[in-house]
Amino acid sequence: MIKVIKPGVLLTIQDLGRVGYRHLGVSTAGSLDSYAHIIANRLLNNHDNDAVLEVTVGLCELEFNCDTLIALHGADLHAKLDGRAIYPGWTYTVKNKQVLTFDIGRGGLRAYLAVKGGIQCPLIMGSRSTDLNAGFGGLHGRALSAGDVIPIQAAANTQAMKQIGALTPAKRKAIRLHPSPHAKLLGPKLVNHFLSTGFKVSCQSNRMGLRLSHADTQQLVHCHSLPSLAVSPGSIQLPPNGEPIVLLNDGQTTGGYPLLGNVIAADLHQLAQFNAGDEIVFNYVSFAQAQQAQQALAAHLAQLNIALHNARG
Repeated sequence: MIKVIKPGVLLTIQDLGRVGYRHLGVSTAGSLDSYAHIIANRLLNNHDNDAVLEVTVGLCELEFNCDTLIALHGADLHAKLDGRAIYPGWTYTVKNKQVLTFDIGRGGLRAYLAVKGGIQCPLIMGSRSTDLNAGFGGLHGRALSAGDVIPIQAAANTQAMKQIGALTPAKRKAIRLHPSPHAKLLGPKLVNHFLSTGFKVSCQSNRMGLRLSHADTQQLVHCHSLPSLAVSPGSIQLPPNGEPIVLLNDGQTTGGYPLLGNVIAADLHQLAQFNAGDEIVFNYVSFAQAQQAQQALAAHLAQLNIALHNARG
């Protein structure tokens, strides 16, 4: 078991999300940085979809009540185990009663803590992910609080573990998009301004979406309204006030705002690590370019598998 001493800003249990229920209005949920999630699990020889802890901003404190193995990935939130610094991208042995702390950090917003065997909360609609808006999944459907006990299995023979590490895919400031399905409705002037503008991430952003601001909001103001249509993580909505919203995993399943485009699958995980005040720019790419980007990520994970296999002998 892991006892939460301090939850920090936002601490949740997540796997890779709830798939196949969006037609019923159920959000995907799941780890926002899916590649950090997958790499952390692979470092421990877990299943990719095993549940992990998503640590947002940091400032949390966890006490382990059994021996286990852990791996960190994602942002460097200055983690320490009994006061000794540990780093994202590496595996570590943890002993009963050791305490893991996170400070605020650098290089992103969210860190992912995987434990050997994964977190053992119940499956709901095929997933252990916490849906904060609907109030189910994870532990009682909410963010973790001080005093909560997180169920994990003790790991046997932790002394035999060989410490191994892995790099994360490179971070991007320029996010690639599939072109806008509403380009004709919005007009070329508005679309071109969107593509030539640097946006700042608003402090009002959360797991539902990144809210973006920019110096000249009037250039993106409009009065269009549409019948509700399906949206998904990565859809970029444009409200009438001209400040785009990039939907994330906890976002709604339908919406009536025009869309400026959809973030390609290969770049979705990048959105998890933007802090308030960070700048984002967008550019449209072809379907072939989007496929190439996805293939590059798949190759990164394939190389990791080979390296881990060789490291474990």
